[in-house]
Amino acid sequence: MQSKEHWEGVYSTKAMDSVSWFQEHAEHSLQFIEGTGASPSAPIIDIGGGASTLVDDLLVKGYSNLTVLDLSVAALSAARIRIGPSADAVHWISADITKVELPVHAFDVWHDRAVFHFLTAPEDRHAYVQAVLRAVKPGGHVIVATFAEDGPTQCSGLPVMRYSAAELYAEFGERFTLAQHDKVEHHTPFGTVQQFTYCYFRKSVS
Repeated sequence: MQSKEHWEGVYSTKAMDSVSWFQEHAEHSLQFIEGTGASPSAPIIDIGGGASTLVDDLLVKGYSNLTVLDLSVAALSAARIRIGPSADAVHWISADITKVELPVHAFDVWHDRAVFHFLTAPEDRHAYVQAVLRAVKPGGHVIVATFAEDGPTQCSGLPVMRYSAAELYAEFGERFTLAQHDKVEHHTPFGTVQQFTYCYFRKSVS
């Protein structure tokens, strides 16, 4: 996993809408989350949510049991300031997803847009999947978006992994079922286009 110092530097020196991964609204993520059929009170965790606007839109849509985890304190602080008083209804965690110990079977929905592809070391990817297995309820929903096989090879000056839907599913393995996948174009604030792979997995019930 890349260093906390790197991401604190990014979020401390750049405007939130001037980074390549910025989305005014995380429309595809919202569609996948709503497509799970999870109730408004279902516990949802956004991995690497940082300064993402996904949590804003989930609150607007009535979801009330939200957790945002990010390596960067600065990113989480920016989101809390932006959201205002409603931020008190969100559980904010500053942690490395490859090292944090989340509660067992705590979440119905796990969402990650653009964290997993930064895990270039096999041991980090293994630790991530183990975190999913620990924290997501049996039969729960796992939504992961990474750079596609024809996406960028670097982001924020760091190397990344690229995945087709089949390759991403292979990282998660037989404890999951691939329920849906999509390839999505992300238009950056700089006018460039990045290809993303979105996968929706269901965790096995046993």
